[in-house]
Amino acid sequence: MCVFASKDYDGHEDVIFHADSTSGLKAIIAIHSTNRGPALGGCRMWPYETEQQALSDVLRLSRGMTYKAAISALPFGGGKAVIIGDPRVDKSEPLLRAMGRFVDSLDGRYQTAEDVGTTVSDMDILRKETRFAHGFSDGTGNPSPATAYGCFMGIRAAVKHRLATDSLEGIKVAVQGLGNVGYRLCGYLAAAGARLLVADINRALVQKAAAEFAATPVPAGRIHRLDADVFSPCALGAVIDDETLPQIGAGIVAGSANNQLVRPRHGAALRKRGILYAPDYVINAGGLIDVAHEGRDYDSQKVLKQVAVIYDTLTDIFQRSDLEGLSTDVVADHMAEERFRKTHSWPRAAFAA
Repeated sequence: MCVFASKDYDGHEDVIFHADSTSGLKAIIAIHSTNRGPALGGCRMWPYETEQQALSDVLRLSRGMTYKAAISALPFGGGKAVIIGDPRVDKSEPLLRAMGRFVDSLDGRYQTAEDVGTTVSDMDILRKETRFAHGFSDGTGNPSPATAYGCFMGIRAAVKHRLATDSLEGIKVAVQGLGNVGYRLCGYLAAAGARLLVADINRALVQKAAAEFAATPVPAGRIHRLDADVFSPCALGAVIDDETLPQIGAGIVAGSANNQLVRPRHGAALRKRGILYAPDYVINAGGLIDVAHEGRDYDSQKVLKQVAVIYDTLTDIFQRSDLEGLSTDVVADHMAEERFRKTHSWPRAAFAA
């Protein structure tokens, strides 16, 4: 396994591997950039089939956090952590405390929060070992509601740009994934009058969404193919590749999943097909914005007000894409890079929690 030769390396500042034999912890922390401030990104726990898969995931995710923080004008850089293991059977307090010590060893250059496979209560355990954990139960808690609200605002912006309407009444949205974010997003969409088609590997969640939101259940393998106005990927990433891209039936792709495009060329391919793509790290930035506000002065209304700016950011991206003839993901990258490519000198105090 070679880090520097990885196609996902992208000039990361640090990639740190760590194992704790007592707890069984095997983890990787990737720090992509600290130009704007300490690297902030969630801690994911997943049963990767290979260590190479874990490395690729953490590199892609940490890079995305740099761009997400920059496009959202937050004083943070990008980082991510992955724990190799099944959270349903391998997670334990000793393992989480070992992870907390791993995070703490970086002295604030990387700060973590919950992600796929970890929870608010897990962050409470990490907090016993490090002050560089966020999103715990006596803090802001679960950032998923803010992520879902930002995704909802992003869908509104995409519909306005593509379909020239401010209303979601009757708009068909195919939601892939009904986890913490996807299910809440369905609530916002249903309240706005959208017609929902939903898919998830958890049948109970699909049945619940059907009952609560009058949603139409769809097999997970078909959700992206549907003749809908919006395809909203809200599960794991890498959903748009050479196979699925020609099958997409919607004119808009706008969802909360990270790293939706397997390769950068897929953004251009979506544009060539006439599909409007809301860059993932822009539309799903609500959770990061929420965590960034954590502290004794936390104000949920201020958070939602800043999250709502996602609408304006995406509108700007869509307009620049039309004007410059570039895919929306490239335009978003250019906008973010203008902010984090500038070199800053951050004092050690800047990395305090």
